[in-house]
Amino acid sequence: MNVEGTSLDGLYRIVPEVHLDDRGEFWRSYCRQDLAESGIKFEVCQSNVSVNRHQNTLRGFHYQRRPSTEQKILTVMVGALHAVIVDVRPDSPTFLAHEAFDFDVGDRSSLLVPDGCATGFLTLVDETIVHYQMSDHYQPENYTGFRYDDPAFGVKWPVEPTVISDRDQGFDTFETITL
Repeated sequence: MNVEGTSLDGLYRIVPEVHLDDRGEFWRSYCRQDLAESGIKFEVCQSNVSVNRHQNTLRGFHYQRRPSTEQKILTVMVGALHAVIVDVRPDSPTFLAHEAFDFDVGDRSSLLVPDGCATGFLTLVDETIVHYQMSDHYQPENYTGFRYDDPAFGVKWPVEPTVISDRDQGFDTFETITL
């Protein structure tokens, strides 16, 4: 696996080495040793799957406040999405910056999102499935989020979302959140 830095501090794109033969393909989406060799500590304690039936489904922005140390590795297993990561760590050199990525199943790469960063994504096709590997357990008391269209960040989504949960639609802006 190749671990590539991005413009956000601690956010990495993981690009696997793909092995092809007559049977199909094989690739590794997680390797603790490869990450450690890149200076990243990440231990999986939970895996989640997000199944999204419809194109233009939006999820986010979500994250867990400290003391949670929830890092996540996001991998598209079926379909395609536009992911946006927002750095909401007050002590980070990239605090309040964001970066966007387009992924599809043929891309095979993943995003390693550091703790304290908010994640949002918009599906680009029907039947998009995302696999999350988490480094910390879900802690409802530390879970929070903010609006996908918060003007403080100016995130440019490729299209207007058409499917959004009531919870995500009801989030306030980031400035209302207590860090």
